[in-house]
Amino acid sequence: MLHAMMIIDPEANRSAQGRADAEFALSALRPFLLRARRAVPVAGQVSVLLASDSAIKRLNRKFRGKNHTTDVLSFPALEMPAQKSSSSQRANSRSNHSAVAGDLAISLDAAARQATQFGHPLMIELKILMLHGLLHLAGYDHERDAGGMAAREEQLRRRFRLPSALLARSMAETVSPGQRPIDKTVPRKAVARKIVGRKRAGRP
Repeated sequence: MLHAMMIIDPEANRSAQGRADAEFALSALRPFLLRARRAVPVAGQVSVLLASDSAIKRLNRKFRGKNHTTDVLSFPALEMPAQKSSSSQRANSRSNHSAVAGDLAISLDAAARQATQFGHPLMIELKILMLHGLLHLAGYDHERDAGGMAAREEQLRRRFRLPSALLARSMAETVSPGQRPIDKTVPRKAVARKIVGRKRAGRP
């Protein structure tokens, strides 16, 4: 069974419009998240945080050492080292470890800006960002795969009838001086394990 959890950062919905956007996003994005996870595919639970620019900036600084905001961050779950145990314990251990695929953090602020920039609804932009993040959770890495992730993202874009995929869009853009390019993945380090551990324990 595929599991998904979506959380709204309180900072992201302080205004009445922000609350309305966030509530609408939750109801519309949950079905898409389940369908996209099957299509990517991603095995295990995925948690999605819809956050403000300031919250994403804090995560980016803490886990990547980059003191700026971005649109989407991916936190893949770490593979746990094998331990000596009985066969039943090993089976349970593998099941528990595979139960979490990872976490995504998406900036509602950045999504709104980019939706305006590219002329489509906020919900479409959130789906584009979510799809890109799921590909990273599945192990794709556009910085090292010689175009494999971009090709897969484009296939899925057509399947879900979305506008230009994130990688295709970012490659087509000319980055102006001072503008930061789109960033994606948090490395599979112990810091990612801390986030996953907090989710498992039900802590924010």
